[in-house]
Amino acid sequence: MATTTTRPTSKARASSGGNGNGHHSPELQYARLGREVQPFDEMRTLPIGLDERARTESCRLLNEILADTTVLHALYKKHHWNVAGPTFYQLHLLFDKHAEEQLELTDEIAERVQMLGGISVGDPRHAAELTTIERAPDGAEEIPVVLDRLLTAHETILEKVRKGIETTEESKDFGSNDLLMGDVLRRHEMQVWFLSEHVVDVPLVDA
Repeated sequence: MATTTTRPTSKARASSGGNGNGHHSPELQYARLGREVQPFDEMRTLPIGLDERARTESCRLLNEILADTTVLHALYKKHHWNVAGPTFYQLHLLFDKHAEEQLELTDEIAERVQMLGGISVGDPRHAAELTTIERAPDGAEEIPVVLDRLLTAHETILEKVRKGIETTEESKDFGSNDLLMGDVLRRHEMQVWFLSEHVVDVPLVDA
């Protein structure tokens, strides 16, 4: 008969640190669940020469962009898997390339939030609560609809990025400003260009 392993209760976990005589126990030391060392909406102090107001504002706008970027990455992977039709090969590869690039941006933005003393949006369920990108249906869509959905998502993020560039310029958060302008903005503009060329009605043979 199969047996199941039961996770210790909180009382058992609290008393499992030893056997009472100073010796350590070989039992697994489960941590108490649900404890936060830093809540999401609180900042910790880091000596980087920026006041808390500027760091808090930067973290807020960066996390909004991070949430959208997380969702856009997932959208690209969804469409990479589900794309079909005559342009399957080209779009299958393009969507995967764009997904990888969005994943890189996710890491860069998240690490910037940490550098400022904030907490990055890390759970996809949290990102889904914060994003302003419209949710796609669970099933597959036609290619023109997919491309339009991706272009709209890019524009949503780009609008926030441009506002973020202005805000970080005013607050002299030049690290975040450089990230948004040098990496995030240009990467999105490049991806928009590549997507846009697939929705132009240009004949393949006849001129």
